[in-house]
Amino acid sequence: MMVKLRTYFLTGFVICAPLAITIWITWAFMEWVDSWVKPYIPARYDPDSYLFVSVPGFGLLVALVLITLIGFLTANLVGRTIVGWGERLLGRMPLVRTLYTALKQIFETVFADHSSSFKTAALIEYPRKGLWSIALVATTAKGELIEKFDGREMLAVFLPPTPNPTSGFLIYVPRDEVKILDMRVEDAMKLIVSAGIVGPEGDRVLTQVEASKLVAEEATGRKEAAE
Repeated sequence: MMVKLRTYFLTGFVICAPLAITIWITWAFMEWVDSWVKPYIPARYDPDSYLFVSVPGFGLLVALVLITLIGFLTANLVGRTIVGWGERLLGRMPLVRTLYTALKQIFETVFADHSSSFKTAALIEYPRKGLWSIALVATTAKGELIEKFDGREMLAVFLPPTPNPTSGFLIYVPRDEVKILDMRVEDAMKLIVSAGIVGPEGDRVLTQVEASKLVAEEATGRKEAAE
């Protein structure tokens, strides 16, 4: 009976935990956006001012509409002129200019329609020869870096750590030492975040017996190679 109860509990936990965490993250994100946008919405347009309950996500909806509208206006001559005037104004501010230029280049590179940045997963030998880590290909070396590498083709790869992929290392690796993977970036990130537990779609988790057998076979192979 205790074994069955434990099995039922773990089954329910596996089902409920991802759902609860997803709902919590989504709700927290909506509340964060609402806290920034709602204070600037006039009271007559805010449904919270005449409803008995708060409407979650209304600020997020307004933000999405405004961002889309800004993108539409920027696509014409008047919008580009206003944006250009604002950028020239920011260009005269020493600290703000550096921060804005760097952020703009990052977003333009990552979100451009023709960009291939962070759309390819690869394997690199890190932290030493014989050990392989999953990385994301960012771009190729440009400008001064090409000269420093004597014209050798180098790839800039981002190495995200486990289990928090938001931080990591930027590493320049020779193109011929990078093994490009066929798996999607989403599957690669699953591997990184789950510490190898969740593999690409179609893969399954090895049982304890299968894992032990693979380890034993590898140890036997190393012993035979040494002899």
